[in-house]
Amino acid sequence: MSTTANAIIDGIKGRRSIYALTNESTIPDSRLEEILTEVITHTPSSFNTQTSRVVVLLKDEHQKLWDVAREVASSTVPAELFQKLYKPRIELFRAGYGTILFYEDHAPFEPLAEKWPMLKDKFPEWSNHSSGMHQFALWTLLEAEGLGCNLQHYSPMLDEPVSKHWNVPKEWNLKAQLVFGKPVGPPKEKTFEPLSQRLFVHGK
Repeated sequence: MSTTANAIIDGIKGRRSIYALTNESTIPDSRLEEILTEVITHTPSSFNTQTSRVVVLLKDEHQKLWDVAREVASSTVPAELFQKLYKPRIELFRAGYGTILFYEDHAPFEPLAEKWPMLKDKFPEWSNHSSGMHQFALWTLLEAEGLGCNLQHYSPMLDEPVSKHWNVPKEWNLKAQLVFGKPVGPPKEKTFEPLSQRLFVHGK
């Protein structure tokens, strides 16, 4: 196995959910932007439609996002559930350095739907595939740079207020939020289901 492949595998193994974060970064913002640029440029999408959109909130803007989440949750979630679950989790996220918002813009699919109407129902599914690849790539690379990350899904709760606060087009679909910062604690122990139930190789 090549050295490059081994390095990629090590990166994949190192990608974990880490929730104990500080509002510091292990890399300069310029390096973060470099990684974002490479991932957004080179991550695949169906028919090369490049439907993924990424909004990055750092420092005060990051904290503002989770302040908004706390405000929305406190007014929409039952009080007991908010105090027990939402409030402490949102405080964990707010303690980090930044949040990457992953969006999908389906506008590039419109001409393709006219050209290939038999595939029209598949385009949203393939859009999700591309978003997932962006999420996985960025998560893996940021952890390789010493950052801790966790992936959240506070949609549709955040859709409207985020669109309003950061001028995000309402036509974009919010898929996930990757919270990151300097880790101050290890990830939880990870268990694995038997490979015999998950991997099937024929023709060896």
